[in-house]
Amino acid sequence: LDDGGIRVVDNGRGIPVDVVPSEGKPAVEVVLTVLHAGGKFGGGGYSVSGGLHGVGVSVVNALSSRLHVEVKRDGFVWSMDFVDGVPTGPLRQGEATEDTGTTVTFWASENTFETTDYSFETLRSRFQQMAFLNKGLKLVLTDERAGVTDVGDEITGEAGESAEGVDLTPRTGHREVTYKYDNGLRDYVAHLNSAKRSEPVHPEIITLEAEDTDRQLSAEIALQWTGAFSESVHSYANTISTTEGGTHEEGFRSALTSLLNKYARDKGFLKERDDNLTGEDIREGLTAVISVKLGEPQFEGQTKTKLGNTEARTFVQTQLYSHLGDWLDAHPGEAKDIFRKGQQAAAARLAARKAREATRRKSLLESASMPGKLKDCSTRDPRRSEIFLVEGDSAGGSAVRGRDPETQAILPLRGKILNVEKARLDRALGNQEIQALITAFGTGIGEEFDITKLRYHKIVL
Repeated sequence: LDDGGIRVVDNGRGIPVDVVPSEGKPAVEVVLTVLHAGGKFGGGGYSVSGGLHGVGVSVVNALSSRLHVEVKRDGFVWSMDFVDGVPTGPLRQGEATEDTGTTVTFWASENTFETTDYSFETLRSRFQQMAFLNKGLKLVLTDERAGVTDVGDEITGEAGESAEGVDLTPRTGHREVTYKYDNGLRDYVAHLNSAKRSEPVHPEIITLEAEDTDRQLSAEIALQWTGAFSESVHSYANTISTTEGGTHEEGFRSALTSLLNKYARDKGFLKERDDNLTGEDIREGLTAVISVKLGEPQFEGQTKTKLGNTEARTFVQTQLYSHLGDWLDAHPGEAKDIFRKGQQAAAARLAARKAREATRRKSLLESASMPGKLKDCSTRDPRRSEIFLVEGDSAGGSAVRGRDPETQAILPLRGKILNVEKARLDRALGNQEIQALITAFGTGIGEEFDITKLRYHKIVL
């Protein structure tokens, strides 16, 4: 809102307004003032909830200088006001209505928070995630504050173009985005891959949906391999981003690795003498989104970044193994392309290991002399040392003449060495210019990287 408040509007059933016998207060007042009174408790309130303790909205109320709630339910509009979490009066019954839903407007307490300036981009990114994860759900975010800027369209950490179902509508005086995805995770994967410079290995985005009502457990997965050299796997539990993974992601990785290796051996792609592909080989270029919903989620820690439910592992593993196995059997050409992609990754992994070992041996041998073109500085104190990376021998000559030889080193390099985004590690490590950089810096690479061995504390491009 233009005055710094936040208004949340939904068209759901509306928070109950009848009196809770044990409290002697309307349910909406209890929910807003009593900890652990959220709708996730007691069963039947929600089929799925991301909350653990039922304290969300009551904490918001307690940390707000004022809050106004309006409920459309049971044929009337009901309203109530709070100041610093305390009701200013009883629940009021208003005009008749056939609509349902809840509107909560609150102003965060400036006595509690150092700043109450909300990030539009943080909210926008989360709204888009929620729209992807809840197929067909329409979410609208409006910013009525002054100082409107252009609205982007990308999930945090993933560059992307506008995906189908996104309405970006700038208006005079405020900005607004509307998200609605009828294909859910299929649209999510398409959106993520639209940002990549690599073509898909197979045109179809593979999807599966499975549910176990007895265990209050469901899973939705979408995946597609691309020609990229890195994996992009996103997992969620009850629409909460599990950035540290967890049991659902473990089940996904396990099923994927065992299934692809078994399929390759059954079809003769892998011979008896061949080693299995590793999980990293198989997931190279993979874009996947895993979303599980559980009646009783168990997260490791308060940040909810890692799922701990053991039943999620076996459920995802079983469902993916079965569904993806059927898809591979029905698409033998695409299955072969996927395996070939993993096989190329395995070959590159082995070549990279050899190149890494060769680079390490070379670094040890050249530790005294350094790369031939390097004009090193005389001091051996890395805190005083700086290295200038210049393009070409002519620039290197000019830099050498103008440098302080005690503290400034010069390393001439050929221009446009290698686009490492489009090259595997083995090719990068085989490049002489990159080898010179590794040797000059002294830190090693990969698992052997040690920042304490850095020879220059300033690197100037």
